[in-house]
Amino acid sequence: MQSNEDMSDAGLEAESDAGNSFYRTIKTYVMRAGRMTSAQEKAYKDLAHIYCVPFQESAVNLVDVFGNTNPIIVEIGFGMGAATIQIAKENPNINYLGIEVHKPGVGRVLSEIRANDLKNLYIIEHDALDVLEKMIGDNSVDGFHVFFPDPWPKKKHHKRRLMRRPNTNMLQRKLRSGGYLYMCTDWEEYAQEALEELKATEGLSNKFDDFAPHQEWRPMTKFERKGLEAGREIRELFFVKKD
Repeated sequence: MQSNEDMSDAGLEAESDAGNSFYRTIKTYVMRAGRMTSAQEKAYKDLAHIYCVPFQESAVNLVDVFGNTNPIIVEIGFGMGAATIQIAKENPNINYLGIEVHKPGVGRVLSEIRANDLKNLYIIEHDALDVLEKMIGDNSVDGFHVFFPDPWPKKKHHKRRLMRRPNTNMLQRKLRSGGYLYMCTDWEEYAQEALEELKATEGLSNKFDDFAPHQEWRPMTKFERKGLEAGREIRELFFVKKD
C-alpha cells in the first residue's frame, strides 16, 4: 500500500541489491506504525491460527487450504482490507488469498471474515515476494490484484517498486494460462513505468491498447479516495498471461 512520501529513509539503503536473493533483500514495502484496536487484537488472537497460512520455505497446496478447486486470486498488500472483504463477499465461488505485513489490517480482515462467515478468504502475513517465490507454485494463480501499491516516489527508491522486472516476470510465472494481473495507482509516473515494465514482460499481453478502463466490480479504496481528493487521476492496468 502507499506510504508517506516524506517517510524516513533510515535503514532502507543498508539493504543489499546484489546476488540471487533479490526478492528477499529489496523490500517493496516499509513496516508502518499502527496500533491494533481491541477488536483487531481479539480477532487476531482468536482467528489467526485458522485463517492465516503460516509462511513456509516450500510450496503450499492451495486446494488443501481452501478445500476446493475454485479459481484463486492473490491480492498483494490489502491494507485495511475493505475492498478485499467486499470482493470476497460478492464472489463466493472464487478463492482469495491476501498477502499483507500490516498487523492491524490483518486483524481487521480476520474480524470481517468472522462477521461475514467467509469461507473463501485466507491470509499470509509475510513479505509478498518471498511468499510468491517460495510458497506459490508456477501456473497456479488465476489472477493478481495490486490496488494502490506504494509508489516509492523518490528516484533512489524506484528499485523498490513492486511492478518492475524481475518481479513482473515472477508474477507471470505464477499465473495460469489466461490468468490476469490487475493494478491500480494514482501516481502517474509509476503508472507509466508499470505499463512499460508489463509490456516488456515476456508472456504477458495488455488486454487493452493502453491503460484499462475502470473495472466496475472493484470497490473504491481508501487510497483511491485520497488520490481523487488530491486531484490525481486513477490509472488501471490489466494484463493477461498468453496461452
